Amino acid sequence: MAAVMQDKAAARQAALARRAGAHAQGGAQAGYLSEVLAGHRGVPLAGYLPMRTEIDPLPAMAEAAAYGTVGVPVIIAKDQPLQFRTWTPDCATVPGTFGAPVPAAGGWMIPQILIVPLVAFDLRGGRLGYGGGFYDRTLQALRAQGPVLAIGFAFAAQHTADLPLEPTDQPLDLIVTEGGVLTVP
Repeated sequence: MAAVMQDKAAARQAALARRAGAHAQGGAQAGYLSEVLAGHRGVPLAGYLPMRTEIDPLPAMAEAAAYGTVGVPVIIAKDQPLQFRTWTPDCATVPGTFGAPVPAAGGWMIPQILIVPLVAFDLRGGRLGYGGGFYDRTLQALRAQGPVLAIGFAFAAQHTADLPLEPTDQPLDLIVTEGGVLTVP
């Protein structure tokens, strides 16, 4: 277990450096994500409000909000699944846990599509997050209730051929980068 944790820490550090380099290049990022979401108009979805060097899903989320409910994650407590508060492009936000912005007000929603931020991904749908397990617990809970489409959204530079994964790590169903859509076998 300790070796996997060390491997994950090393993989995170390397991927975060690649992500920072990709983020610094700027440019359009959410075009392919918009295309994917266009095929699911009206389905409740949750994205995220980007922090630091995360790839920006906001243009695609704003388009989706014109057709249906869009939410963003709210950390309720350590070791608990995320909850999702409704979001619109013009809603007021406040700092949430870890400084992530969250809507200042709004109802709660349950997504059927989840745009998942990440640190690194592999082509088998493996995802390396920040280490808190929030998305793994959330995906597990949502999938227990019914079908959920988990879309990993990342810069192509965040690809890692061999991720150190654990049995509790929830797989992605699809990966979208600024360069295209990657299907998971």
